[in-house]
Amino acid sequence: MFKAIGVIELKNVPKGVEATDDALKSAGVKLVAAHPSCPGKYEIILTGSISNVTAAMEHVKAKFEDHIIDSSLMGRIDERVIDALFGTQKGERNGSLGLLETYSAAACIKAADLCVKTARVEIFDLRVSRGLGGKGIVLITGEVGDVNAAIEAGANYAKRLGMLSSQSVIPAPHEELWEQL
Repeated sequence: MFKAIGVIELKNVPKGVEATDDALKSAGVKLVAAHPSCPGKYEIILTGSISNVTAAMEHVKAKFEDHIIDSSLMGRIDERVIDALFGTQKGERNGSLGLLETYSAAACIKAADLCVKTARVEIFDLRVSRGLGGKGIVLITGEVGDVNAAIEAGANYAKRLGMLSSQSVIPAPHEELWEQL
């Protein structure tokens, strides 16, 4: 079964909490995250089969349309991206380090998916919204050529959307830097 990710951003926290409850009750989805994001917005990230995530998102959009800022449905997401969102990826140090920052959580999740599908890289970390002013950042590792190709693919996607904040590739990170990440 292919997994999907649904991201819904709402204008305020109370309606965000209510929409999260409705989404979970409307279809067989699993909650990745639901939390306030900057400034005073609420973000919901769901996963499950494409049909269940679609149903949950359509339910929330219909009931809370006046409170929704944006939403995104992404199908056939690589399992490594879902693991990273849950914080269960290995996060191993492996060669070079690539960083890609976007202006939205949805753009970051899709960019991370493109990165791992473009080249032989692994996700070291994936963070969305919290502590980032609503931005998202993905850190990937692998051989420098693979990391360059992956970051370029993810950055091109985010740039086309107008969501690219910054990107960087560090060919051989210092050991103390690895310790801080």
